[in-house]
Amino acid sequence: MSVLVRLVLAAGSGGLLFLSFPPRPLWFLAPIAIAIIASVLSTGGVGKKGGFLYGYLFGLGFFLPLLPWIGVYVGPLPWIALCVAEALFVGIFGIVAVLVSRLRFAPLWIAAAWSLAEWLRSSAPFGGLPWGRLAFGQSESLLLPVAELGGAPLLSFAVALTGTGLAALIRVVATAERRTVRGVAGTLALTVFWPVVAAIVGTTLAGPTEGDRTITVAAIQGSVPKLGLDFNSQRRKVLDNHVQETLRLADEVDAGRQPKPDVVVWPENASDIDPLRNSDAAIEISAASERIGAPILVGAVLVNSDGTTTNSVLVWNGDRGVGERHDKKIIQPFGEYLPYRSFFRLFSSYADSAGNFVPGDGNGVVHVNDNRDLSGPADLAVGVATCYEVAFDRALHESVESGAQIIAVPTNNATFGDTEMTYQQLAMSRVRAVEHSRTVVVAATSGVSAIVAPDGSVTERTNLFDADFLVSSVGIRSGITLATRLGAIPEYVLAAVAVLAGAVAVFSTRRGAATGYSPGGETTNRPPAVGKDAR
Repeated sequence: MSVLVRLVLAAGSGGLLFLSFPPRPLWFLAPIAIAIIASVLSTGGVGKKGGFLYGYLFGLGFFLPLLPWIGVYVGPLPWIALCVAEALFVGIFGIVAVLVSRLRFAPLWIAAAWSLAEWLRSSAPFGGLPWGRLAFGQSESLLLPVAELGGAPLLSFAVALTGTGLAALIRVVATAERRTVRGVAGTLALTVFWPVVAAIVGTTLAGPTEGDRTITVAAIQGSVPKLGLDFNSQRRKVLDNHVQETLRLADEVDAGRQPKPDVVVWPENASDIDPLRNSDAAIEISAASERIGAPILVGAVLVNSDGTTTNSVLVWNGDRGVGERHDKKIIQPFGEYLPYRSFFRLFSSYADSAGNFVPGDGNGVVHVNDNRDLSGPADLAVGVATCYEVAFDRALHESVESGAQIIAVPTNNATFGDTEMTYQQLAMSRVRAVEHSRTVVVAATSGVSAIVAPDGSVTERTNLFDADFLVSSVGIRSGITLATRLGAIPEYVLAAVAVLAGAVAVFSTRRGAATGYSPGGETTNRPPAVGKDAR
């Protein structure tokens, strides 16, 4: 395989991985893409520098078409810079994959190397960016139930292992070894069959989707007057839209065409007017809650005494106002805040458009209680992951472990226009539903809002840019999945396995250089042939 062919295959397979992500239902392309890059890295004596280059090109081929929504309103520089940075982690994967490809059972170690790269880029810099993990392209996959066993990390590993196993299978068949049948059977058992079995086990262990008891939830999508970064200039109109859509739902309830909700979820940024400081906003929200006869989870921007802001979700109970609240803990760098602002403003005139948000604390759970004339369910615990937070394992793991019975994902996608971002984010909510076996209520300002069942299926959804509401009877659950119990352990184990395998490969290579022993088990410094054997 020539260098040019490898370069083309590396970049092209990254593009193929992109095509496996929503809104396209082509999830099966992901293991094929991994199989191609694994073959590029593990055949023909590729070195560490080559491994980094091919991995890096794979990363660029994936991230560049996946993340253009980053630059819709701020220009291409931030988008390209982010892709260039994120591809570095895939380059690291390439180096480790080249090293471990020399070991026995290489498909396992290469898949673990992918898990290591995902963990690294989900952790750093600035808290990491998990967007584009293999798991998040598998919302319609046959492997999705694996998420209930080990969360998004194990699902990513299952997809990667299926791909590396496919590459190994093709190589075994192509080389036509004497033990081809045995090699094929062993490769299938080790790699391809394992994820399938794990998916079957995950499906078997899945709890009932109806839950311990049922409640009625509503999601409000008020839409926005215009898209882009400056939609906030019409903050009052955005709030009015969500109030009006809630009142329209109340009319439908009064007419008997919709069931009365127990709790209503508004999106992130539904009230960018701080209702704790602005009495007009508070009166309007209170009136909507009274009219619908249920508590509203209100996505609001709150101004702190020091001039900073928090992105919060408030439990608003009629004219009694605010109950519990969730302040967004994982905030978006270069959006909600700007690290090194004085430096980055040199590169973009939009640098000062970044917010001055500060992270909150707490476990992500808010309680919606039965408050006299408001008919909210007693002691309903809602786990909240606001927009960007849903990409991070730790956000919802903590809230479900702390007793969350359903999950709410209030989000604002209006700042990213008519892009694939909203569908990519919805896929994350579907994975989280399976991971924790919880109903997920997605409320988006401009769409797509959805009700996601614990098995990951979307039971209700809106269209983009429509003012609309969703009402659904859902089960609330108190049971804990294996993935919730394990938390980050599967990811730490997989990352450690990759590091250990890489260390073994380095040691074996050095030992081989000194003794003539190769990691594959063959002796390379054979004694000189004599006589007729010297041919």
